Amino acid sequence: MDPDAVAKAFVEHYYTTFDANRGGLANLYQESSMLTFEGQKIQGSQNIVTKLTSLPFQQCQHSITTVDCQPSGPAGGMLVFVSGNLQLAGEQHALKFSQMFHLMPTPQGSFYVLNDIFRLNYA
Repeated sequence: MDPDAVAKAFVEHYYTTFDANRGGLANLYQESSMLTFEGQKIQGSQNIVTKLTSLPFQQCQHSITTVDCQPSGPAGGMLVFVSGNLQLAGEQHALKFSQMFHLMPTPQGSFYVLNDIFRLNYA
């Protein structure tokens, strides 16, 4: 397993799904998962998806600038750090963001998001 390839595939899937159908992200999280969104901590798949689907914009487009990853621990986890731009519908300027995912393997051979930290980067 090539960690960089897994990270790249995950990032592409995550942001494509986020931009098209945020509710479709539910299967990437579990009840033990935690999202910190701009400092607000949210735990559990359903609570996380409720937060993401209730954000004050309907349409957006993520443009990824960098993806960095590292293996994490003996269980086969992976840290993925993403930076990029978030273009909101009707807004002239894109917002810069950073997001960190801690991915953990599932018995089925895929990964789920154990930890997710999102921040807008204000200049």
